[in-house]
Amino acid sequence: MEIGISTFLETTPDPDTGAVISHAERLRQAVEEIVVADGAGLDVYGIGEHHRPDYAGTAPAVVLAAAAGMTKRIRLTSAVTVLSSDDPVRVYQAFSTLDGLSNGRAEIMAGRGSFIESFPLFGYSLEDYDELFEEKLELLLAIRASEKVSWRGGHRPAIDDLGVYPRSVQDPLPVWIASGGNAQSAVRAGLLGLPIAFAIIGGMPEKFAPLVDLYKRAAAQAGHDPEQLQIATHSHGFVGDDREATADSFFKPTRDQMNKIGRERGWNQPYTRATYDEARSLRGALYLGDPEYVAEKIVLLRKNLGITRFFLHVNVGTMPHKDVLRAIELLGTKVKPLVLAELARVEGTK
Repeated sequence: MEIGISTFLETTPDPDTGAVISHAERLRQAVEEIVVADGAGLDVYGIGEHHRPDYAGTAPAVVLAAAAGMTKRIRLTSAVTVLSSDDPVRVYQAFSTLDGLSNGRAEIMAGRGSFIESFPLFGYSLEDYDELFEEKLELLLAIRASEKVSWRGGHRPAIDDLGVYPRSVQDPLPVWIASGGNAQSAVRAGLLGLPIAFAIIGGMPEKFAPLVDLYKRAAAQAGHDPEQLQIATHSHGFVGDDREATADSFFKPTRDQMNKIGRERGWNQPYTRATYDEARSLRGALYLGDPEYVAEKIVLLRKNLGITRFFLHVNVGTMPHKDVLRAIELLGTKVKPLVLAELARVEGTK
């Protein structure tokens, strides 16, 4: 069971003052967060790719590489790479370079993208949304499997027996499939025998159990051992020393950002304190509170979905950096030991 952090490198306005930090400052903060996470014993840090003014994470591999030489054991991953609008050759090269710099700690989490701003930016049509991902995932997996690649597709020039370098330290370089709850994505990951990460940001996480079952059945059908597969979830949340004080401080930035996204996507219901409080209940999708309560929720998630990795997305909107560092420290030094101790007691696992 692994526990880690994910972020989009948010640069949203402070809910009280309206102040906005620069992208440059947020990038430097991320490097500090990775170093603190490594020191606190967390297992993984992931950065999501977005191309919007309210996020600084357009090049996750570069930010992760900045922290590679300053850390020792934490795994460094995208969360996610929008593979549909990128070039798989360059994606592999960026993360194999990161793998070399970190001595074998890099991972790629590939997804189609919840936000779509990268498609017009890089000249792709949303009409090809699904086809682009399928084709580019095929090429990425071919590149990681063989130094020399021959490949033809419909959306990228062909490759005829050409080498792709540098090669990764890990063989193979880990590639995860990220999904927001799409059944087709679960089946695809299972058939390919790839680890999967589910983004669970609303409702009850236990309702993802049928997707986990679908994923495992697809894997078994393709001849993969379902018990060897890795399953991760990604959920919003925050850890503080006091449960209610933490809930109060995290509400405003969460509300403001969720309502902003809601307006963009035409959601009918505003994000209210009642919505928020329901989400932070034991069976809700918001992992928020003191270490004991967050640990209890993660253990329940493990029981319901059989996850092997949990990502806590600590910044939905902008939180004070010192509080973020404290949340990361508590997640590693308090929450993780509580979770592992309970799993050892119940399952005999670590």
